[in-house]
Amino acid sequence: MDWNPLILTFKLAFITTVFLFIISIPLSYWMAYTKSKIKPVMETLVSMPLVLPPTVLGFYLLIAFSPSNAFGNWLDTWLGLKLVFSFEGLVIASIIYSLPFMVHPIQSGFANLSPTLKEASYVLGKSKIITLNKVLLPNIKPSLLTGIVLSFAHTVGEFGVILMIGGNIPGKTKVASIAIYDEVESLNYTVANNYSMILFAITFFILLLVYLLNGGYLKKIK
Repeated sequence: MDWNPLILTFKLAFITTVFLFIISIPLSYWMAYTKSKIKPVMETLVSMPLVLPPTVLGFYLLIAFSPSNAFGNWLDTWLGLKLVFSFEGLVIASIIYSLPFMVHPIQSGFANLSPTLKEASYVLGKSKIITLNKVLLPNIKPSLLTGIVLSFAHTVGEFGVILMIGGNIPGKTKVASIAIYDEVESLNYTVANNYSMILFAITFFILLLVYLLNGGYLKKIK
């Protein structure tokens, strides 16, 4: 069994999750507290990957990133970015596709916090940044953990978007889900089962750990 698809899968999931975490904190904060009229539009755009077929999103990203398209040509000419059939393209596509899995838990965490936490911090003269980092984020740790794990697990299981934007290039864009598809098409069910069982076991234990931590079971055991 070739281990490269698994290594590439978890590399993609890790990088995607890191970028999503950085992007989602300010976005979730804004969506939780803003009274802007464009909030419903932003919430709709963020949530679209939940209901949009992955192949639709992958198709439009493929068109947008293609060098024959104005935007793709600009990326290639001015920034030297070739996003079609590249690992970098997979990262950007994964960020867009997994965005709601990070944003929604964090937004919910912010929205469920007592308003007195922010008010007390402001009364004490703390800035918005300090209030966010020292008061709000420490109080939504379960939401942060949930967002991280859901985003990571969702990226590990991606198929449609990956296939459309990255294709099937060994060592570059061939992740585990694509490898499983290839092995099934070739009737190599044993190898496909090996890939599947590894992904199943890892995602199961990651999710189990989250439920144990968020439920406080590990603390009770100690």
